[in-house]
Amino acid sequence: MDKQSSVQIGRPSKKQAEILKFVGKFQKDKGYAPSLREIAEYFDISVPTVHQHVSYLRGKNLLATEKGKKRSIQTFSDSKGDIAEVPLLGIISAGGPIEAISNPEPIEVPRSMLSLGGEYYALKVEGVSMIEEGISDGDIVIVRQQQTVDDGEKAVAYLPDKDAVTLKKIYRDKNKVKLVPANNFMKPFYERNVQVQGKVVGVLRKEI
Repeated sequence: MDKQSSVQIGRPSKKQAEILKFVGKFQKDKGYAPSLREIAEYFDISVPTVHQHVSYLRGKNLLATEKGKKRSIQTFSDSKGDIAEVPLLGIISAGGPIEAISNPEPIEVPRSMLSLGGEYYALKVEGVSMIEEGISDGDIVIVRQQQTVDDGEKAVAYLPDKDAVTLKKIYRDKNKVKLVPANNFMKPFYERNVQVQGKVVGVLRKEI
């Protein structure tokens, strides 16, 4: 497959690298992720300091967390050359049901996109509503199945009132959800009933 991942891996600081190594070893030895308190106790630092380091590592695409879930810290594979397969399930446009692909076949993705313990699938993008986030018409987005995302993250969202699925950045605003396209020619819109179906973790560029 002649496609490139848009995920950019950042460089950790010395302390962040130590935390990353500790999390990976903890997961390998115990089979589950350490808590923030366990990390704090190991390094003799405060929990808020650990939270800040984890946030930086998450922003650098060196680990993943799931909001509201305990022990959700997951490191990514250190071997960027490793390849994994995820199913390409359908086509997602600006709005409307996902168009299922008959006889979907697995596609190859860099294993560094995927965290341990997650379930993933791929969708082909139709349209330009997310072009300013580097997601173009014909690209394939890799999605981690989860029911929540943080404000500003890119998500696959189902709108039951419209029986439509859309790919947008999500923001919560009191009792409504703001769905924001990444295209200056398109306006954000609000919905009261939104079901997050997954978080976008990577993009495979269409073949040219």
